[in-house]
Amino acid sequence: MLNDTRIRSAKARERDYKLTDFDGLYLLVRKNGSKLWRFAYRFDRKQKQIALGAYPEVTLADARDRREAARKVLANGKDPSLERRLEKIARAAGGNTFREVAEEFLDKQQREGRAEATLGKNRWLLEPAYATFGDRPIGEVTAPELLHSLRKLELRERYESARRLRAVAGMVFRYAIATGRATRDISVDLRGALTTPKENHRAAITEPSEVGALLRAIEGYSGQPTTRLALQLSALLFVRPGELRLARWREIDFDRAIWVVPAATMKMNRPHRVPLARQAIVILRELHRITGQGEYVFPAVDSVRRCMSNNTLNAALRRLGYSKEEVSVSGFRTTASTLLNEMGRWNRDAIERQLAHMEENDVRRAYMHAAEFWSERVEMMQVWADYLDQLRYGASGDRQIRPFAHSRG
Repeated sequence: MLNDTRIRSAKARERDYKLTDFDGLYLLVRKNGSKLWRFAYRFDRKQKQIALGAYPEVTLADARDRREAARKVLANGKDPSLERRLEKIARAAGGNTFREVAEEFLDKQQREGRAEATLGKNRWLLEPAYATFGDRPIGEVTAPELLHSLRKLELRERYESARRLRAVAGMVFRYAIATGRATRDISVDLRGALTTPKENHRAAITEPSEVGALLRAIEGYSGQPTTRLALQLSALLFVRPGELRLARWREIDFDRAIWVVPAATMKMNRPHRVPLARQAIVILRELHRITGQGEYVFPAVDSVRRCMSNNTLNAALRRLGYSKEEVSVSGFRTTASTLLNEMGRWNRDAIERQLAHMEENDVRRAYMHAAEFWSERVEMMQVWADYLDQLRYGASGDRQIRPFAHSRG
């Protein structure tokens, strides 16, 4: 066993030599006079060692503390040398808290061109995780902690959000593994731990007479005019709610009657063209008189620099007396898909292309991407707009089909 007197009196020799302490700790005395602490150990049936610093900067007591720390790593079945390298990689990569790694991962997704809607959704999903363990080292986060943050969503009956948070957290943990800041993805331990709700498709009305009643209710909406016009466009264009809310005036081509939704807005990260029927053009011109001086077609009520809140349109439907079990803004897509297919007039692929659905089959996906069905979609969107007008006024109502919004001169 070593002591300070023996260490201080150790002199250089013609060759390097060792002064042994105990439990693998020894002092290497170099022929140049330097004295270096080493810890020798066996791992995976191989003899290894790690450096613990130089004497006298690292005292005998310090060296023993570092040896004990390394022995604890060994007791947990890990190689101290490998763990040290991983720590160096992690320090070079950046912060090691869950929040820091997650934000770094989201920045990576942004550089890869992920849609703004996807990035915003992922940031929103991660908030419960941030609140629970965001400031803890990501390598120390446990499966029960992640489950606790997921339970917060489940208590609010946000079962799908909990499932998505688990998936996003898993991506963050795998990124942390790749950058040396974690050793495993703990989200895999939660398979089967979350509530699996009964499948519930987006609430939608598909009975034509009930669709007409809904359209009349929307026309009579007494809240913000932009909210009413957004609901009417949702029915006409049946795009995803996030795509509508993020619409910018520079994307609207009135002369060609086309709205080009950029890839950054689309769920599938691919540009999408929406033919604008006459009724849609009328609504957009009315909107332009209200919001045309800003960037967004549907700005927030309190700031033109932000788009409309994602809760605004569903809240308006509730105000009109429709429950979330009856209809949602996303449900307009189901309404259009159902009724257009029932017409028996349109190519199913043209309908799917207009809905901007992603085909799971690789061959079909390549075909759908190449086949725009543009002429058919232009005709279909005008027929759809006329059909909604007929439903709104009833088959035995006004013979003259009127658009949703009327020009005010």
